[in-house]
Amino acid sequence: MAKVRIVEAVKSGRRLVSDGAWGTFLQKKGLQPGECPELWCLTRPEDVLDVARGYVGAGADMIETDSFGGSRYKLEHYGLAERTAEINEAAARISRQAAGPDLWVIASVGPTGKLLLMGDVTEGDLHAAFREQVTALEQGGADAICIETMTDLDEARIAIRAARENTACEVLCTFTFDRTVHGDYRTMMGVSPTAAARAALDAGAHVIGTNCGNGFERMIEIVREMRAAAPDSVILVHANAGLPKNVNGADVFPETPEQMAALAPVLADAGANIIGGCCGTTPAHIRAIRAALNP
Repeated sequence: MAKVRIVEAVKSGRRLVSDGAWGTFLQKKGLQPGECPELWCLTRPEDVLDVARGYVGAGADMIETDSFGGSRYKLEHYGLAERTAEINEAAARISRQAAGPDLWVIASVGPTGKLLLMGDVTEGDLHAAFREQVTALEQGGADAICIETMTDLDEARIAIRAARENTACEVLCTFTFDRTVHGDYRTMMGVSPTAAARAALDAGAHVIGTNCGNGFERMIEIVREMRAAAPDSVILVHANAGLPKNVNGADVFPETPEQMAALAPVLADAGANIIGGCCGTTPAHIRAIRAALNP
């Protein structure tokens, strides 16, 4: 079957499955604290390719890239700012190799770590940084740009515009929410799921959603709110394998593949069209989610 655009596939009635965590796998392959994960796209491409292939083998319809911290502002901490385009193009090219012609590559773009509110950067600076990253990702073969783990509406809007204005890629934008003492959900910058959904769509996102910070149980509540705010939009969820627990000084994500798979249909019924994993998830989780959504 010829590959269509993601939104078109969802509108035709398909429930899509995305991939899972990347950082955990890279750490198991030897990534050290303080080391730049994105540089592995150049220095250890076979290990990065192996992560992507693991999710392809698990049945994911779309594969992310090892480029979450690939903006010039993040890479400058490692003295790699001048290699931004090279690193991002390599990241997309690796995932493209794993995905082949029939699966989607949704290239990861994370926050820059700079705050407009604090005067760290100008809007023009941020736009230029995102433009540099997304154009390189498209050059490497990305089908879509997945702007993720956003907390600030202004940064998200700028990233979306940079992708829409400078690439032909579909644009996905997901936010990370925490549960407040009142039982509702807000980003670190105080943004609600309703406000996030509407702002991302107004800026031009093709797909909206939420990632990280929560397991499926809490994601259900967030998705219901986003669906109410955007009844006709495509919604993506990349959830953690539950809420982390500290075991002997290390964060452990407790939900098993079977536990996540049991909630996947409930999440889909709440309004999620694309379901995948974030921190703590593995190919086993994605395989189980795939089976639960497409028995």
